[in-house]
Amino acid sequence: MTWSHPRGYDPMVACSSLWQQKTGVAIHWDKRSLQDFESFPVEELARAYDLIVIDHPHVGQITAERCLAPLDVAGREAECAALASGSVGQSYPSYNWRGRQWAFPIDAASQVQAWRPDALDAPPARWSEVLDFARQGRVLLPLRPPHVLMVFYTLAGNLGHACATDPSLDLIDSETGSEVFEKMREIAALVEPACFEMDPIAVSERMAEADSKIVCAPLIYGYVSYAIAGFRARRLAFTDIPVVGANGPVGSALGGTGIAVSGFSKAKDAATDFAYWVASGDVQRSAYAAAGGQPGHAAAWEDQTVNAATANFYHDTRATLEGAWVRPRHDGYMAFQQAASDRLLSGMTSGHKASQVVADLISLFRESPPAQVSGAAGGGA
Repeated sequence: MTWSHPRGYDPMVACSSLWQQKTGVAIHWDKRSLQDFESFPVEELARAYDLIVIDHPHVGQITAERCLAPLDVAGREAECAALASGSVGQSYPSYNWRGRQWAFPIDAASQVQAWRPDALDAPPARWSEVLDFARQGRVLLPLRPPHVLMVFYTLAGNLGHACATDPSLDLIDSETGSEVFEKMREIAALVEPACFEMDPIAVSERMAEADSKIVCAPLIYGYVSYAIAGFRARRLAFTDIPVVGANGPVGSALGGTGIAVSGFSKAKDAATDFAYWVASGDVQRSAYAAAGGQPGHAAAWEDQTVNAATANFYHDTRATLEGAWVRPRHDGYMAFQQAASDRLLSGMTSGHKASQVVADLISLFRESPPAQVSGAAGGGA
């Protein structure tokens, strides 16, 4: 099971076809919408599929539910080390939880900046420049949950005050959180109200229309498909995030996906073999990238042919990926992600005080781990 977008589906189908030619093992892929992919219970997928593409913030929950089989199996230490050494930023360790590796990155992403090279000589480098374009009606920002929370995370990180990942700590201090919220409220008042219902795909589609006046999406998960000539009427370019603080393009909320093997699978060994193969540098920079994937291995990000085909998508966003921040991953985080996104939206659309919104986020984060039931078995392996 993977997600329904050419970037998520096409490379898995193409690589599985090659795998069948190589091994005789057939793999069939189903897909879900992006919204479903971000929220559908992984346990249900694990009971239905041998291979699952996941987000790293799920790992605490799904290991507590024993949904996945660890991939760092005996005898494959050298292969694991090779995959780890090819990590783009924190992509590989983001799937490591309680000492085990639960997925391999096959897609690396974080919030970056999308811009229109046919309409601008250069992308805005600072947040203040983004606001100038927004006042002209030329900016969109995806604020549909969970992306509204991702914007909060990225702005906080770029200011040098990354949010906490341990729910025993405050998510953020009130002063910084309020500053971030007010910056979000400022730009939200300048972009179309439709942004509250838009995810990165919707924003990219609008920007890429032939008559679009939108020239910049300052914080958006990059989609390499839109960087390829001919994919849409207008080609988008991607670059590092515009900075708010003084530390360069750091603090962006890490995204991307990893390939995992179901803990319920009756074909764990065969599924694990495919996971190692499709995540490897040789496959990622060749068949995976050629089929429209957005690779998770540095071998592809550094490959001249891969960059040439995508107008330097990888080269031009690499600094942001290397400085990206890994979201919380504890059991209970996914429910917090939805609740916090909803609270940010209600705060922006209803004019709530920044201090109260931030206080509510802090409370939600503290309360996010599930209550421990006396005598219950511990989760995770």
